[in-house]
Amino acid sequence: MSGQSLSFAGATSRFPVIPTKIPSQAPTSEANLKAWAEVLDEYRDALEKACSQGSAESVEKHSQRGQLLGARMGGGGHARARARAVSLILDEQSPFLELGAFAGHDNPDSTPSASLVTGIGLVNRVPVMIIAHIPTINGGAWNELTVRKQNRATEIATENKLPIIALVQSQFRVFHIGGQIFRDLARRTQDGCPSCAIVFGSSTAGGAYHPALSDYTIFVEGQAQVFLGGPPLVKMATGEVAEAEALGGAEMHATVTGLADQLAVDEFDAIEKARDWVLVIARQAAGSLSGRPQQLAAPPAYDPEQLLQIVDPDIRKPMDMMEVILRIVDRSAVEVFKPNFGKGMITAWANIHGHLAGIIANQQPVINPDEADKSTHFIHLCNQSRIPIIFLHNVTGFMVGTRTERAGLIKKGARFVSAVSTSTVPHVGVICGASYGAGNYAMCGRSYRPRFLFTWPTGRCSVMGPAQLSGVMENITRASAARSGRRVDETGLAAEVGRFRDGVERDSRAYATSGNLLDDGIVDPRDTRDVLGMCLEVVKSGEPVKGSAGSSILARI
Repeated sequence: MSGQSLSFAGATSRFPVIPTKIPSQAPTSEANLKAWAEVLDEYRDALEKACSQGSAESVEKHSQRGQLLGARMGGGGHARARARAVSLILDEQSPFLELGAFAGHDNPDSTPSASLVTGIGLVNRVPVMIIAHIPTINGGAWNELTVRKQNRATEIATENKLPIIALVQSQFRVFHIGGQIFRDLARRTQDGCPSCAIVFGSSTAGGAYHPALSDYTIFVEGQAQVFLGGPPLVKMATGEVAEAEALGGAEMHATVTGLADQLAVDEFDAIEKARDWVLVIARQAAGSLSGRPQQLAAPPAYDPEQLLQIVDPDIRKPMDMMEVILRIVDRSAVEVFKPNFGKGMITAWANIHGHLAGIIANQQPVINPDEADKSTHFIHLCNQSRIPIIFLHNVTGFMVGTRTERAGLIKKGARFVSAVSTSTVPHVGVICGASYGAGNYAMCGRSYRPRFLFTWPTGRCSVMGPAQLSGVMENITRASAARSGRRVDETGLAAEVGRFRDGVERDSRAYATSGNLLDDGIVDPRDTRDVLGMCLEVVKSGEPVKGSAGSSILARI
């Protein structure tokens, strides 16, 4: 099959349905469900903390001014709270794929959700990146993670050719890394990717450049104020006494400078004007990435709720990734590539919400030479047929030892990593279990720039597992003591190794990595199918979604 281009015309509907190997009443089901209940309780608590709008006093003051709240609790089930203004911009029943919700989690130098709501939803049936400031947290002041989160959202929007609507009301206090925001906006304009800024309140200093560099601006009358220096700074610098409205109010920018393209009577009017803007810039919907017709979506044959029964939240326990796949893909129908070779890695094609995708998943936690060879071949085939690739991580690294070294794993592993690096189709990743060391690289970890990367609450990402890393540290300490003829303080060493192990465990947890924006969010395993469906819709061609109901997760509203 090597060197041949695959033809999938009509084949997507004929993928075989793979029967599950899990009995309906597996003995481990109840234990797994009980363990997952604790994991998901922690997940919901962390999500509630990420939904904070700031102090009650700040929220009350904001509401008394007649302004929409930046964020509020809403939805239900597994739904994340989303900004009140965001929910008004989006179509009534639009899904919302929130990104970076846990940014700043438990970080004393940041704020809940990094004071920013970012995500993708439908506006007049067009997928749009929404960036909404939360002005009730620290007065809308940005911190380093706020800037990094905005930069990541802009990167996703630009890479996937999504329009941006930004709800602007902030104090810009981050200098060095903040400049990328403005560079990105300028480059988007040059590349024909439109951006719209709705200015709800005050945007000062660097924050003034956000609407100035956007392609379209909407200012709320009597509320929006945009200036490089506010009245206090102007008085200090020049001695001039100026009123805020005359200095940079909405009416002034609408009638004098022309910075405001539209003047809205209130925030609701501004949101309607932004929705109308999307209608103006919307282009005719295009086909899928590969040019082949999209299939009608069909639910899996096996309920995604069963994931909590068949997956042990202890990632040290084996995970049957094929059983996970069967609860993610349409009809549980999968075309497995090389099923009898390199069995520690699953390579397969399947449809998710009607979108054809290649899937690479770790069936065993280590990568051997055959698995590396097979994965490299599979990536080439997906590129030949322009099929996006989903990586499902549960990997501790490449296998070590004499046998694998003599089998050429260094070269074969390098070819695998090279194939990931040079692949031109979109990549989407989910860290289901472990994602350690060079295995993370081969499975398209963050440094390999997947279009999207998500983590289950149980996911771990590090150079290696806590036990292995602390064991290496202990061995090095003992070897050093032996070389110098020193006695090992067993009590002290045990305490030091324990502290080190606990630190690695803490820093590799999903909340730590997601809090530092090393992924795009933590997802409930049961939501994996829908999240992947939205990602595949977004990456397929960078064009607006098809309008035919039933053919697209984003179109079914």
